[in-house]
Amino acid sequence: MIRMTMGLVAGTLFLAGPALAGPALAGPAFAGPAFAGPAFAGSALAGPPDPGYVGGGRGPGADLTLTYAAEAGFAAAVKLECDPPGGGHPKPVDACAELTAVGGDPDKIEPGRGACMMIYAPITAEITGDWQGTAVDWRHTYGNSCEMKRALGVLFAF
Repeated sequence: MIRMTMGLVAGTLFLAGPALAGPALAGPAFAGPAFAGPAFAGSALAGPPDPGYVGGGRGPGADLTLTYAAEAGFAAAVKLECDPPGGGHPKPVDACAELTAVGGDPDKIEPGRGACMMIYAPITAEITGDWQGTAVDWRHTYGNSCEMKRALGVLFAF
């Protein structure tokens, strides 16, 4: 039996549990209503635009779900909407600006500076949804969470 802890804090879904491997991924922890609830429903996490936003309001220039999952058993997911910025992301204005600067391609984000410990603890970042009318299905596995945050900056700062 695998015990998973799930919580929703400020629009961010957190999952925590033991390391997952083999047949555990096919078990009941990954099926049923836990993953079909309001935490993943489109506008359920959408909030009002940032008070400093002066955009066009023509509708979401982006409707994305950003997730990361570590082999160690923890994960998080958040919605990000742009134009106007919103969703459950803690810094939607900055995250939308970062994506706009690289044409929506997270591989083009200039990595931050700083050292990360050389500890192998794989974590996979994933972006799915719609960016300015184009379907997005991006994922990349990093050596650890520090490498992920250094590579993706504010986009995955949740």
